[in-house]
Parts: sequence; C-alpha cells; structure tokens
Amino acid sequence: MGNEGRELLQSDKINVPQPKAGFLRRIKGLFAERETRPGLPEGVRVYAIGDIHGCLVELDALLAKIVEDAAGFGGERQLVFLGDYVASGPDSKGVLDRLLVPPEGFKPHYILGNHDQTLLDFLENPSLFRDWREFGGRETLLSYAVTPPRFDNEAAYTQARDKLRSVMPQSHLDFLGSLQFSVTIGSYHFVHAGVRPGVALDRQAPEDLLWKRDEFVLSNVDHGAVVVHGHTPMEEPVQQSNRISVDTGAYATGKLTAAILEGTQCRFLSTK
Repeated sequence: MGNEGRELLQSDKINVPQPKAGFLRRIKGLFAERETRPGLPEGVRVYAIGDIHGCLVELDALLAKIVEDAAGFGGERQLVFLGDYVASGPDSKGVLDRLLVPPEGFKPHYILGNHDQTLLDFLENPSLFRDWREFGGRETLLSYAVTPPRFDNEAAYTQARDKLRSVMPQSHLDFLGSLQFSVTIGSYHFVHAGVRPGVALDRQAPEDLLWKRDEFVLSNVDHGAVVVHGHTPMEEPVQQSNRISVDTGAYATGKLTAAILEGTQCRFLSTK
C-alpha cells in the first residue's frame, strides 16, 4: 500500500465520530454488576405472589401451600401481591373477594398492576373497551355476570360500563383504589412490571412501574434494591442479581408462583 493509501486510512480513523462519555456511561450502566446485597430484617419472611389474572383456583391452591410453608415460622409473615388480579382468567370477581380476606397471621401488601389500572380506566372511559376486550376485558365483565359488548359501539360500551358499576361491590372499588405502585421491605423493592434503569426508585414514573418490560429485564444495572416483579410471563421464575420475576402465566399455564424471601435467601413455591 502506498503512502497515499496509508494517509487515507489514518484520516478515516481520525474522522470517525467517537461516542460521548455520557452515552458510554449509560450503556455501561445497563450492564453493570449489582452492588446491592439482597436481604430482609431478621425474623421477617415475605411471600411475593405473581400475576393472578382471575385464576381463583390457583390462588387458593397457592395460599394453602403458603400457609403450610409458614406454619413452623415464628417471625413476621408478610404477603406481597404483585398486581394484575383481574383479566384473562375466569374469575376476576372471585379473586378480589379472596384478596379482601387474606390468610390469618399474614400482613398483606397489594401492588397495582396494569390490568387493574385498565379496569379502573374503563370505569371512567368506557370506550377503552375497544382495546381492553383483546386482553382480558371480556373475561373480567363475564366474572361479574355482565355481557361484553359484541360490536364496536360506543353506546354498548357505556351500557356495559354502567352495568359493571351497578354490580361491583363497593369493597372491590375501594380495594382497587387503594392499590400501591410499590413497596420496599428490607433491600427488596416490589413493583408490578419493572423500573426504568438509571432512575432512582423514588422517582420512577407510574407508567414504567405498570408497563416497563424489555429495557428493565435486559438490564443488569444496580437499582439500589433487588426488584421483585411480575408482568413478564416466563416458564419458570427468574432470579438474577438485580431482580426476581415470579410471573409464570397462571391464566395460560395453571402455574401461579410465589417467591419466598427470608434473610438473604430466595426460594420459590408454585401450584404445579
């Protein structure tokens, strides 16, 4: 290669744009190893239950297993329900009835899921049924003995909303209105869907807590706590350095899962 060719290559190298330092730090952060150590205070055990989606039979079966598992534990027993109590499965109404009466001897925490929020949104804006019918709206209405609209008709949507409002117990409405976006216990942070990597846990946007998926599950960034979540169904529960996932698609698989957290240990309990 002649001198002219060498000079061209050298010039090309010099003129290649280099990533900005901030961009490199952000990309590196997405794949950084976790520094936060998981753990709960001594004498505390937490059972975190994944997406129920109207599956009352599976919920009852899992709660029975949890009660049996906790029988010999003399410390503080807490239940964290990770949201999506309604939709897709056959008995959303029955699930809410069951959640209102948690097992004796457990302190419950209830997280808001995106499907639960969609139900609340439908009660305010019935035209949302146009989209909701494709991911659990029909099943939710049927569980309350409300006939789902058959056609794309605004009047039919309003009629179904009004009927649902008239038959939903006030206790269900109060329960849905009281759900939390997140709960922190020890060095575990419980949310429905996930968090936005690189944003402090106390500054997360509600839409990320309800809907965040790919960016969160692909990231190894230290969130400041181990995030325990549902929302993304997997064949088996997932435990990684910075997150624990317990959504095993109960409405499709019959497998409802809980993560059992005690000290620095994590194990799982499922219906099948």
